Amino acid sequence: MERHFTHELESLKTFLIKMASMVETNLVSSIQALMERNELLAAKVIENDRRIDSLEIEIDNIILDLLALQHPVASDLRFIIAAQKINNDLERISDHAVNIAQSVPAFKTPQAAGDMIDIPTMVDLAKAMLRDALDSFIRVDPSLAQSVIKQDDVMDDLNRKMSRKVVELIKAGTQSVESGLELNRVSRNLERVADLTTNIAEEVIFLSQARIVKHGAGEKL
Repeated sequence: MERHFTHELESLKTFLIKMASMVETNLVSSIQALMERNELLAAKVIENDRRIDSLEIEIDNIILDLLALQHPVASDLRFIIAAQKINNDLERISDHAVNIAQSVPAFKTPQAAGDMIDIPTMVDLAKAMLRDALDSFIRVDPSLAQSVIKQDDVMDDLNRKMSRKVVELIKAGTQSVESGLELNRVSRNLERVADLTTNIAEEVIFLSQARIVKHGAGEKL
């Protein structure tokens, strides 16, 4: 029975790593589609999201079976709880990748093809945060997870600066209202990706140290 349970836990981790890889690919593709104004790639992102949704349900079912049939305790229970939350966060990251992909047609017009302001910087940060958060989960590395959490404030600042700069450009007449709103939409989605990536990093700390760090908490369970 114990050997079977260990195999099921390994299977859950394998499925979650597969989910993480698919979501990371979808986010990177959505950003590439945006930067290249590639509507075909954007459509592929939206199509891939359906497969990610199906995999999320499959992982949820594995987790429910483990909780119902195995009655895990201690570190195994922490892993399953963390896996459930990470699974949900990954699916939501893919949703934001879809939102970014849906913005691609708006940037095909001449007035929207100019200044992307801080979007490239936010893009690089979002990709790096997600990559590090996923690596921290695979390696169970709380130090790397902590570095991801610290970067979330940087992303929040960039998002606020984007909003202010867009307003300034619209007032100056160098940015159309439509393209400005679309830039802010992309900025908000990248900021939400960073938030969800931070959630994953927090779950790694919970998994490895039995410590809750959400909302500034630091208690050990």
